[in-house]
Amino acid sequence: LKLCSKGAVLEEPFDASAEDIASVASFIETKLVTCYLRMRKPDLALNHAHRSIVLNPAYFRNHLRQATVFRCLERYSEAARSAMIADYMFWLGGGREQSISKLIKLYWQAMIEEAITRAESFSVMYTPFATKIRADKIEKVKDVFTKTHPAYAEYIYTDLQTLHMLPQTVDWSSFPPQQYLLTLGFKNKEDGKFLEKISSRKLPIFTEHKTPFGLTREDTVRQMETMGKRILPILDFIRSTQLNGSFPASSGVMEKLQYAGLLSQLQRVKEQSQVINQAMAELATIPYLRDISQQEAELLQSLMADAMDTLEGRRNDNERVWNTIQKVGQIEDFLYQLEDSFLKTKKLRTARRQKTKMKRLQIVQQ
Repeated sequence: LKLCSKGAVLEEPFDASAEDIASVASFIETKLVTCYLRMRKPDLALNHAHRSIVLNPAYFRNHLRQATVFRCLERYSEAARSAMIADYMFWLGGGREQSISKLIKLYWQAMIEEAITRAESFSVMYTPFATKIRADKIEKVKDVFTKTHPAYAEYIYTDLQTLHMLPQTVDWSSFPPQQYLLTLGFKNKEDGKFLEKISSRKLPIFTEHKTPFGLTREDTVRQMETMGKRILPILDFIRSTQLNGSFPASSGVMEKLQYAGLLSQLQRVKEQSQVINQAMAELATIPYLRDISQQEAELLQSLMADAMDTLEGRRNDNERVWNTIQKVGQIEDFLYQLEDSFLKTKKLRTARRQKTKMKRLQIVQQ
């Protein structure tokens, strides 16, 4: 790596471009991924897989290696998403060999099926869609889901933010490709209720505490477990068939960085590092998956810079971007709760006044 940074590896000792250096560094990371996989140590391969993508996000094989690592770790939803991105990058880079694309799609499909098979708290249904989504059609979809999956009808969520794609029918060269409406059903209402915030807020923040700014250690542990075991796995599954959700709301990156913040508070450094590396790989890939505005580009750069500073142990006086966004979301959440409480109280007062008025009228009539 030292020779690479000085340009010696590229035979340009005084004029090596940053792009060339990143390509060589990414190549080294991929070799480390391969070595650890051969040693059957996917946990050690994971960070190298993420870093290879950060350094060279446009190379489809980097995403495919990441998918392999996730599969070995039995993280099938994330493996499916990595395979989907690998197939898209293969097409985006001019790959025309149908046999390669077909194999990647089969891998993507297998990972989705494995994720569905292993899911215990929810079930899923994909409905092909070609026209504008109307409220009556959504109700029909929910009725079909209830009849098909009666055990998972306690809470039903239909993703209206982004339509989904399946490996069996997707064709990146056609516009738009065949799209599907995703419906999730849960055995326990609480397991899926947080999804309401995704559809109604620009800054979805998941907190179960009335005082989110002063959490005790026990509260932090509880929130970390909720994020890691209940929320992130469902978001990862949703994104396994969703190529280009809106940024930052539906990208899943903010949730991962906030989860990393909880791990940091609990001094779980190794896990925090892995989550941040994964978030950085996602951030590096976003500009290849969708058009982004100038404002989004600036936010993306700020998130990348803060994530890198965190990994390198740098501390500064400024708060991390994702923590600031989280606090804004928590304040927004608090205001929503106040508004809801005010409206409920107002409704009760109105009802009491009406009741008192009716009683007075009855007394007068008597």
